[in-house]
Amino acid sequence: MKPSKYSRVKFLNKDKSLFFSVLRSKVDSYFHENQIQKTGGQKIMVKAICMLSLYLGSFALILSGQCALWQMWLLTILMGVGVAGVGMSVMHDAIHGSFSEHHWINRLFGASLYLLGGNVYNWEIQHNRLHHTFTNIHEVDEDITGKFLLRLSCSDKLKRIHRFQHIYAFFLYSLMTLSFLWKDFKEIALYNEMSKTGLVKSYPRNEIFRLLIGKVAYILVIGVLPMVVLNLSFGQWLIGFMTMHAIAGLILSTIFQLAHVVEGAHQPSPDEKGNIENSWAIHQLNTTSNFASRNYLLSWYIGGLDYQIEHHLFPHISHVHYRYISPIVRSTAEEYGILYNDKASFINGLDSHIRMLKHLGKLAN
Repeated sequence: MKPSKYSRVKFLNKDKSLFFSVLRSKVDSYFHENQIQKTGGQKIMVKAICMLSLYLGSFALILSGQCALWQMWLLTILMGVGVAGVGMSVMHDAIHGSFSEHHWINRLFGASLYLLGGNVYNWEIQHNRLHHTFTNIHEVDEDITGKFLLRLSCSDKLKRIHRFQHIYAFFLYSLMTLSFLWKDFKEIALYNEMSKTGLVKSYPRNEIFRLLIGKVAYILVIGVLPMVVLNLSFGQWLIGFMTMHAIAGLILSTIFQLAHVVEGAHQPSPDEKGNIENSWAIHQLNTTSNFASRNYLLSWYIGGLDYQIEHHLFPHISHVHYRYISPIVRSTAEEYGILYNDKASFINGLDSHIRMLKHLGKLAN
């Protein structure tokens, strides 16, 4: 059998750092002393209603047949904003299990990913298990590996076209949610390959069936239904469909990139034995960056993803708490001499990402 290139990776706490045990104790004390749950509670439920209403409410208005074509197009923009909002503020917490203390509620709101054209099983593997464990490690973290016309990892092959990636990258980012329609099927072969070294399990047959049903249902509702109900031409429908996905994809991709493909976010490589010479928690700090954490409105909309450091260290704590535990994480990191990478604003984070795109596009192998 041909060996898999997706080797297992281990984290070694070579300095025997007590950082994470101390930090976890402090964070637990914060919740205990304030007598609050680590899940989202009423705050996230209100936000979920807002985001789902923005997406589905706009879609319902389009289907009502009471809008002119230009009004329907504007509503597809709102749908795109809603799609991104559901992805960042609802689905994300729910699939991490931090939306509610009740498992069935997490499953219910996690299933909102199907409304976006995605797949829950694939997200759990790609995001929860691989990205959150092996952050910024080439090959095992898909978020930085093997992107079409993009070089987001210093270990990816450098091509001549990459010198222009800072110009065309954001167009490709706009295709993120659209890519769910075919990318999720490619994951079947990828995860089967990864299973050879035990990184993940081979793709379950029942999940393949669920994947097919989810995609067909999404296409029928978002694709066929509007053309049947409104008697739209394919071209008119396509403009609205692409507008929605372009808005959603651009927002989601940009927010995700500002967390890991910026200056100061490392991309460590395992040694020949597959070891990372760091504890998992310190690895998360080394590979992750915060941004715009003082912009309350933006932080509310993007589901606290401007507090990526807190999210990566405590993915099972809802994002509604990140603003309050952030000072604890920052002070503890400083106490142990660990860099807390925090860009001052969204613009600062965006500038840093663009500079990284330029750097990765010119870097010699």
